[in-house]
Amino acid sequence: MTNGNSLSDWQKQELAASLNRFPERKESFTRHGGKEIARLALPEELSEEYEQQLGFPGRYPFTRGVQPTMHRGRLWTMRQYAGFSNAAESNLRYRYLLDQGTTGLSVAFDLPTQIGYDSDDPMALGEVGKVGVAIDTLADMETLFQEIPLEKISTSMTINSPAIVLLAMYIAVAEKQGVAVDKLRGTIQNDVLKEYVARGTYIFPPRPSLRLITNIFQWCGTNTPLFNTISISGYHIREAGSTAAQEVGLTLANGITYVQTALDAGLELDQFARRLAFFFNASSNLLEEVAKFRAARRLWARIMKNRFEAQNPASQMLRFHTQTAGSSLTAQQIDNNIVRVTIQALSAVLGGTQSLHTNSRDEALGLPTEESVRTALRTQQIIAHESGVAETIDPLAGSYYIEQLTDQIELEAEELIATIEDAGGVVAAIENGLIKSRIEESAYQYQLEVEAQERIIVGLNDFQVEDEERPALLRVNPAVEDEQVKRLAEIRAGRDNNAVERLLAELQIAAESDANLMEPILAAVRSYASLGEICRVLRDVFGEYRD
Repeated sequence: MTNGNSLSDWQKQELAASLNRFPERKESFTRHGGKEIARLALPEELSEEYEQQLGFPGRYPFTRGVQPTMHRGRLWTMRQYAGFSNAAESNLRYRYLLDQGTTGLSVAFDLPTQIGYDSDDPMALGEVGKVGVAIDTLADMETLFQEIPLEKISTSMTINSPAIVLLAMYIAVAEKQGVAVDKLRGTIQNDVLKEYVARGTYIFPPRPSLRLITNIFQWCGTNTPLFNTISISGYHIREAGSTAAQEVGLTLANGITYVQTALDAGLELDQFARRLAFFFNASSNLLEEVAKFRAARRLWARIMKNRFEAQNPASQMLRFHTQTAGSSLTAQQIDNNIVRVTIQALSAVLGGTQSLHTNSRDEALGLPTEESVRTALRTQQIIAHESGVAETIDPLAGSYYIEQLTDQIELEAEELIATIEDAGGVVAAIENGLIKSRIEESAYQYQLEVEAQERIIVGLNDFQVEDEERPALLRVNPAVEDEQVKRLAEIRAGRDNNAVERLLAELQIAAESDANLMEPILAAVRSYASLGEICRVLRDVFGEYRD
């Protein structure tokens, strides 16, 4: 095919199919004064290098986006990460956010839930409901989504080691609402590899954890085909101190590991690869972040096509959620954080994100207030409806700097992936400390620059003010823990405990075999077995990871 025909071919194939299925948001996009805004800006001549490196949106190598019309066709999903206290209070916050215009929910779980402990476990003391919502049994999940129609809402859940249990609870709630599970849309993070090096909410060793993830891929590929079974996360890697290129390289290295593990377990590539999603950080260096997102998309497409021989374009696409950088927020002069979050959110949109969470101005001090959450959401809405950046596709393409930086980040990430593979792969690089040491070195270098004022953080190490007034903060009532423990006791007293014990015993037998654990866990969840009880069975079989 000649270069002159490639544009026409794209228009007749990917673009026409997309417009037929999802018409653009407006019949025409115009600047003030009536001048039309082009869907896609292109160089005067489409060289072979242009098509190999950039191409067209919705077509390999997807540098310019995974959909042919990108945000002209549909805006990104506006999520606000939320969850605190108990399920009832979090439910009220979710309904408030939906009333304010969010288009998807994002669930934050408290620390005991994230590491598989019930609220009455001694390990949970003092942590119940603090950094997210406490979920012990299906009853809590029912309350969490009360009056929220799951057939209409896309839900993201930031849960990793016990992801299979929380997903089972979500599916059971959908069943109780009468929602067909094959219509459920959303994402579970389910990315345990980064927990060992960047975040720490792991339970089981890497190899049994990979088994649980593969079980989810397999079950969901048949039963919940619209649900993203993993969100391979660079966000926490970046929050731990990595560079932009390290964030890409380490995230895609984890992605390679998940794909290979699923293939080794006998899964068909196109059964699970099209439901892989990614989760990136948006930091404050706007142009570097835009280039990072473009580089990640192109590099993953090449990995899937060349290494894994993926034929289906959907299996080659890197679709990603973005969250603005929590670690960039300062406790000093918190209104400055609104500006930081705006720059970061803009980079995600310019980089072609599929969904976005914007942090609130007061999150360096505590849980965000409703006012702060509303401002964070309005930031997304202003970018969407007033900035004009969503009205043309990949608007920074062709910038000498952006293209140079995209190439550079891709190369650095590729070299890091090769280093990890030479060391025996991701699991080996976790166990021998290679990955963690790389992140720590970058974090240390960054901190030295801040302390030497070689890197200015406004309000923190320069442009400071004295006697700053402290804002009102949202605080979780300490009584929440006692109430949650009492609620759990009531559930245990009211359920069929003989059935629970039987189903937990069946789960243990399944865990000791090679069986897929999704159905046994679903059965236990439906009987109101608790998260801690289910994870205790798995701990007994798999053991616990020690750093």
